Amino acid sequence: MNQQLPEIKIDATSLVKEEVYSDQKIGSIRVLTPVLTTGEVDSNREVSYFGQTQVMTPGGALPLNFELKADNLQGAIEAFGDAAKESMEQTMKEIQEYQREQASKIVVPGQPGSSIQMP
Repeated sequence: MNQQLPEIKIDATSLVKEEVYSDQKIGSIRVLTPVLTTGEVDSNREVSYFGQTQVMTPGGALPLNFELKADNLQGAIEAFGDAAKESMEQTMKEIQEYQREQASKIVVPGQPGSSIQMP
């Protein structure tokens, strides 16, 4: 079979330079600075800030990635704690919803819709 492979190409209009700042304890902040194809800063687009950390749960380490609403690195550092907490709360809600969905899919033998037959 000769399948057509998709074209793989970098979007030159969306280039960013990525820098990572870390305290080597709690987490890191990724700074995405828009750049032109020349490598110069693209002042027509805004710099983006993202936080990364992990929290320990009974199930192990839970990685968290979240956007930081900030205009500079100092603002991102100040926003980190609240954004991490909000991300953790949202992630825990999603996990609980997933667990509820999975619990509702439990198949009981002999019930309508079950392919498991009682002997």
